[in-house]
Amino acid sequence: MNKYEQGLDKNAANFAALTPLNFIERAASVYPDQASIIHGATRYTWSQTYARACLLASALGKLGIGEGDTVAFMGANTPETFEAHFGVPMVGAVLNALNVRLDAKAIAFILEHAEVRVLFTDREYSDTIRAALELLDEKPRVIDIDDPYFEGGELLGETDYEALLRTGDAGYRCFQVEDEWQAISLNYTSGTTGDPKGVVFHHRGAYLNALSNAMCWNMTAQPVYLWTLPMFHCNGWCFPWTLAAVAGTSVCLRHVRADAIFEQIKQHKVTHFCGAPVVLNTMLNADSGLHEGLPSGINAMTAGAAPPAAVIAGMEKLGFNVTHVYGLTETYGPCVVSAPQADWANMDIDERAELMARQGVRAPLQDELMVADPDTLVPVPKDGMTMGEIFMRGNLVMKGYLKNPKTTEASFAGGWFHSGDLAVWHEDGYVQIKDRSKDIIISGGENISSLEVESVLFRHPKILEAAVVAASDEKWGEVPCAFVSLKDGQEMTAQELVAYCREELAAFKIPKKVDFGPIEKTSTGKVQKYLLRERAERVALIPRG
Repeated sequence: MNKYEQGLDKNAANFAALTPLNFIERAASVYPDQASIIHGATRYTWSQTYARACLLASALGKLGIGEGDTVAFMGANTPETFEAHFGVPMVGAVLNALNVRLDAKAIAFILEHAEVRVLFTDREYSDTIRAALELLDEKPRVIDIDDPYFEGGELLGETDYEALLRTGDAGYRCFQVEDEWQAISLNYTSGTTGDPKGVVFHHRGAYLNALSNAMCWNMTAQPVYLWTLPMFHCNGWCFPWTLAAVAGTSVCLRHVRADAIFEQIKQHKVTHFCGAPVVLNTMLNADSGLHEGLPSGINAMTAGAAPPAAVIAGMEKLGFNVTHVYGLTETYGPCVVSAPQADWANMDIDERAELMARQGVRAPLQDELMVADPDTLVPVPKDGMTMGEIFMRGNLVMKGYLKNPKTTEASFAGGWFHSGDLAVWHEDGYVQIKDRSKDIIISGGENISSLEVESVLFRHPKILEAAVVAASDEKWGEVPCAFVSLKDGQEMTAQELVAYCREELAAFKIPKKVDFGPIEKTSTGKVQKYLLRERAERVALIPRG
């Protein structure tokens, strides 16, 4: 033992586990009267938000919820979902923020796989939740989120969120954990096998990525953040925890529409917002009257399908500062950022946008990043031409996949996380994605498994073969394009195929393009998807209606 270890042990005075629960306690104690959440006419301060999160934790504890239990939220971007990011882990439980766009079958699978004990559900999603619950033999306890600013839906639970809070102890407080490796949240991502995979986050990673977000985005103290990004998306890319760290104000937004976005920006003097390229494109192509009166310098962070340089340039011409980031659910959301260099400021907007459209370099608290040969893990040359797979390792990588040791081991083979994204490495060290080895389609920021859609198409009695690939789309970034070969003597229209898919898939997974005819294959019978991707660009969109 060296001299720096003798008698210098960890103790309560010099060591604490890293947890984002510490952020909310500090915000409440240092800025008790600072606005934390704005939702319609409802306003909360940080002291109130902390108190409500503590009440939620206490109430869950009285229901018998504790360490290792899963609590699911089928929630919109409202105060309840924000508070859950603190209240659920305070009691040692794991937050499972459900993707509200999924169909009932997928929701039922998640509820069963995660062994969800308590399910909070917003009235807007009652049809999906009711259908999902009917598929379960063992049902979780259901508690309604009865948002006064939403009309419609129905109440399914035994009580509602506000009534549950009233059962909590007002004196309950928690802002520390004993083990920073403890799970804090569970997010499901669609893999190429069809069934979603449960990605487990830990307190340490959530803490560090929350800080990394603020560092790479110049997110100074007390920003005003508009929730255009769903909080179910990788826990809102960890921004609920970031906002507590910087004592910011959350402006809630249930539905992402151009008029609502611009109205909230102007009314509340929004400084930051996140969204997929489709959100930026919606704003860019909105009625020009909505663009009037915008303050300059609003910060927009985008990720998902790579944003076209024209979209970045267009947003900058409107006065927005665009930051392009990249990551996966497995990396807590953003872990790579297209960080601007000083000399970029001297370029014209269109030239600078081309550089900003690249995925970028590792974020401040991402430990290591490389583009390498997927078999040998030897880094590719930084020539902007040689293709390799993107690999990451460090604190911003998940614990692993829930109940899936084989896939977890494979994803960490060689001591690196395998992203499955193929890219080149430029001379300046910036990474640029060129293709996806997993054939994942990213539409409006949502991941779609091509194999999942194919499996549904194969089940149709008229369909002999099917292959699904991504087709570029101005609005959504990418949309599914289905190539379908019918059985002898069968006929089918694109509208018939869509109607069938509507019964089996979430709306965003339904093919938006369909081409009937032969499907290119190799001599061994493998579908040549790279040829289909080229064909997909020439296939017309299915008319709406």
